[in-house]
Amino acid sequence: MATWAAKGILGFVALSLLLVVLYKWVPVPITPTMIVDPNGFTKDWTSLSEIDRSMVAAVIAGEDSKFCSHNGFDTAAMEKAWERNQRGGRIRGGSTISQQTAKNVFLWQNGGYFRKALEAWFTVLIEHIWGKRRIMEVYLNVAETGIGTYGVEAGAQRYYGHSAARLSTVEAARIAAALPAPKKREVIGASGFTRRHGNVIAARSTVVRRSEYDGCVYD
Repeated sequence: MATWAAKGILGFVALSLLLVVLYKWVPVPITPTMIVDPNGFTKDWTSLSEIDRSMVAAVIAGEDSKFCSHNGFDTAAMEKAWERNQRGGRIRGGSTISQQTAKNVFLWQNGGYFRKALEAWFTVLIEHIWGKRRIMEVYLNVAETGIGTYGVEAGAQRYYGHSAARLSTVEAARIAAALPAPKKREVIGASGFTRRHGNVIAARSTVVRRSEYDGCVYD
């Protein structure tokens, strides 16, 4: 039994390393989330050089302000999320863009500590093998941006009728504001929290660009 368990672990490690190395160079063709999406999926892989920099600034401003300074995990954000969750109410996470990318590409959306452990493993791998620029490129291509819509190129075409290369600061901020709950939050005609959150992201995006908090993506 122990021998089979050891072989299974070694096999998983080898396979995960193979996939991570492969996806450092090859576009991710499909993800588990896309496969199980009852709405089907629309995507259009686009290189980072063809995505407006405003989109990168928006997701850093809205999802992970320390993207360029952490090693894949924002411990301060995780501690704050834990404290909030202990007080009850809506469950909040402290996941970084790196963690979200690891989950979106290699794992499933729901799950407990086992999935989180696998997510941590893949996060370490992509941080060391891919680097920040590739992590951002993959994230912007696999993140769900609407019902049955994946990646910012597909999102830009769906909502604005043009490519992600032409996204304005406000347009990028609206997409970023919907990312945590793309099936529930409206990008076009947003109101209430989503609209306010989008406005905050747009303002913060200017700070990200001015202070070069996105520098690790473009160095």
